[in-house]
Amino acid sequence: MTELEKAREFFKNDAFATDATGIEITAVGDHYARVELDLDERHYNAIGAVMGGVYFTMSDFAFAIASNRNGEACVTLGSHITYLAPAKGKHLTAETHCLRNGRRTCFYEVLIRDELGTEAAKVTIEGFKIS
Repeated sequence: MTELEKAREFFKNDAFATDATGIEITAVGDHYARVELDLDERHYNAIGAVMGGVYFTMSDFAFAIASNRNGEACVTLGSHITYLAPAKGKHLTAETHCLRNGRRTCFYEVLIRDELGTEAAKVTIEGFKIS
């Protein structure tokens, strides 16, 4: 089984991210993950922009995938999201990488773009390792 298949199997029960929202895990690596989402009518707010919660869910899910590999269990201590620009496309990609991986805490950065290259949101996440 590939690393990508293992990640998909492990996170298949994250029903909100995968079933309710439609996010798909497309790449995993050492403290790295990429998730993608095809936008549809359920992802937009009343003014026609992508809901902020969509960006936040994508970043939180990407962080979970990247930080909970190799038997480590990690939870979010804090997150900060900055909305950079409205997505113009119909497909979002969130990529995360580790900035620092300490003994008990870790720090990740997530960048969310649409397929046109628009940088829509940037998120920093501090995690706490519980195992």
